[in-house]
Amino acid sequence: MGNHRLLLYFTLFFISYLLWAQWQLDYGPKVADSGEIATDRTGKTTGDGDIDVPVADAPDASMQKKAVAEIRSIEKSSQVIKVVTDLVTAEIDTRGGSIRKMTLRNYAAHAETPDIKLDLLNEKEMSYHVAQSGLVSVNADSAPTHNTNYEAEQFLYRLAEGEDELRVPLHWSGVNGERVTKTFIFKRDDYTINVSHSIVAGHKEWSGSQYVQLVRASAAGMSESNFIRSYAGGVIYNDEIKYEKYDSDDIAAENLKRELKDGWLAMLQHYFLAAWIPEKNNTNLYYSRYSAKSDRYTLGTRTPAQRLEPGEKTEFSARLVVGPKLQYRLEKIEPGLELTVDYGVLTIIAKPLFWLLDIYHGWFNNWGWAIIFLTITVKGVFYKLSEMSYRSMARMRKVAPRIKQMKEKYGDDRQGMSKAMMDMYKREKINPMGGCLPILVQIPVFLSLYWVLLESVEMRHAPFALWINNLSAMDPYFVLPVIMGVSMFVQQKLNPAPIDPVQQKVFQIMPFAFTAMFAFFPSGLVLYWVVNNLLSITQQWIITKRIENS
Repeated sequence: MGNHRLLLYFTLFFISYLLWAQWQLDYGPKVADSGEIATDRTGKTTGDGDIDVPVADAPDASMQKKAVAEIRSIEKSSQVIKVVTDLVTAEIDTRGGSIRKMTLRNYAAHAETPDIKLDLLNEKEMSYHVAQSGLVSVNADSAPTHNTNYEAEQFLYRLAEGEDELRVPLHWSGVNGERVTKTFIFKRDDYTINVSHSIVAGHKEWSGSQYVQLVRASAAGMSESNFIRSYAGGVIYNDEIKYEKYDSDDIAAENLKRELKDGWLAMLQHYFLAAWIPEKNNTNLYYSRYSAKSDRYTLGTRTPAQRLEPGEKTEFSARLVVGPKLQYRLEKIEPGLELTVDYGVLTIIAKPLFWLLDIYHGWFNNWGWAIIFLTITVKGVFYKLSEMSYRSMARMRKVAPRIKQMKEKYGDDRQGMSKAMMDMYKREKINPMGGCLPILVQIPVFLSLYWVLLESVEMRHAPFALWINNLSAMDPYFVLPVIMGVSMFVQQKLNPAPIDPVQQKVFQIMPFAFTAMFAFFPSGLVLYWVVNNLLSITQQWIITKRIENS
């Protein structure tokens, strides 16, 4: 009977985990609106409005005044530069050189409208998400922030056939003769954009830093599934701290102010990311801010200050990654960036599973068939362990009538009943816990597969066959969930019935409960479960018949 309890506990744990995770996302504590606030140099709040420009290393009151003035005055000369490459369509605002819109040309916003592509960066109020960068200096008039207007050379750039690189320069001149050229470099077949600020000091000494930041509305609701949601929020990483999450509540509760060597920062949502990677060999200041007035969250980093004599020049650079979380691409861009495909604590198991899944996709060019053959492979690896479990269950099933007779004979004498059962198990060479270990070993693998299928952008909008045209969405006709429920019912009939009446009732309800729950799961997950159940039923039925006929 230990097998039943173990399966029951695992099932209840799994359901409880999903419900808890969903409750946290929907009803978790939020930070109350505290009115109009702004951050000062110390990371505290003031009442002077929303200042979204990081402060230079040395104190200068004019920096604060300039930031407020720039934000409150939208200058008429602001224009949009459109950039079209093989992978993205970007819109760069001449006001600050901010990337205010980024459309992924190979990804539809919704499966039902494949011609309408996904805007990963945009200025819509509910899903506001932009990439900003600029310079800050102790002299507020000598460095262009993301609120300063630039001059553009042209307003349409298109990556032509045979070209591998597209350069988009913007120009700015300061009151003291400073000259800044901000350049965006787009590359073919690449979601990484190089962003640089080249500055030539004027007739005065210049000192300043480059900052890069991501600003977005609350990450809540960034999942594409109504029932299952993955992490949406901020992340910072370097070799020392590794991978740390800062969601909307964290940013709203306290301003991040942390010096880290190298590393990167990102804003994540299901399947996609935007990340800034500052240049190497610097100890940068990582910071965050929350604007209660606009309900927007900022995560950014600022380089150490550089000092130039009149006429000297220098260049700051950073890389911006905006696109899908394709882990093979990400791990080549920057160490740790592949961790944004968040498999959690089971990453060590999940990565090999995805590797094998990707191989099968290369064979069949269909993610549905890849899931099926991955399930068959995993089932084959655990064949012997499953066989041990099913043999134990078959033997228990064979002696079930005798156990029922013992129960009638001993009644409330639990001690006598237990001794009689142990004696029978010894005579029949039955280990009542023989099926537990195989189940325990397979649980981490199942959970890893769960996260692989949930987190992999490759599964997004991927068709399978017949009515299943989107493996990342629920089955529109609920056929797979019903098959899954029926297969669970059949499996129960192959198992020995629990003696405890309460357990019997719970197990009778489970197929219906799982069918209802899995009706809202992505069909790719349900497909895995259905195939696994059918293989298990086949193996268990053969073993059970052999034991019963022996």
